[in-house]
Amino acid sequence: MATSKDESSEKAQPQPVMVVAIDESDHSAYALRWTLDHFFTAGNDSVFKLVLVHARPSATSSVGLAGPVYAGAAEVLPIVDSDLRKIAARVADSAKQLCIKKSVNNVIVEVVEGDPRNVLCDTVDKYHASILVVGSHGYGAIKRAVLGSVSDYCAHHAHCSVMIVKKPKTKH
Repeated sequence: MATSKDESSEKAQPQPVMVVAIDESDHSAYALRWTLDHFFTAGNDSVFKLVLVHARPSATSSVGLAGPVYAGAAEVLPIVDSDLRKIAARVADSAKQLCIKKSVNNVIVEVVEGDPRNVLCDTVDKYHASILVVGSHGYGAIKRAVLGSVSDYCAHHAHCSVMIVKKPKTKH
């Protein structure tokens, strides 16, 4: 059976990639759940290939955040690194389990050491992603100015569309 030029060019198109940032926060879990519910319905093939990425901080940056470097830092680094690896494994496993629960099985999960802003933008470039999804912690203007915002940075620097998913406030 002959295929038209339009049909063959559609088949040759690579599947667009959606990158979802994951971490140990409720905001991240909500963003992943929301994305799966809205873009990856059970039993249906999604338009997107799904890549989940967790940016694991380095032990040296974590110890450096705790205060000035002290004489015993060298002994503490392996312990901190081990803890960060365990947290990253938990985050990745939890995200994989949620995908399985939602019947989304074709998922790539990556854990990359580094600053989340750089890791996310680099992952977008690596996969030529069409969309980056990040959860919002909902920081106010002052906290954002002091701490910086991963979602704000990515919105300005990622080479794709960025979707910021904000968890609704619960009513008391």
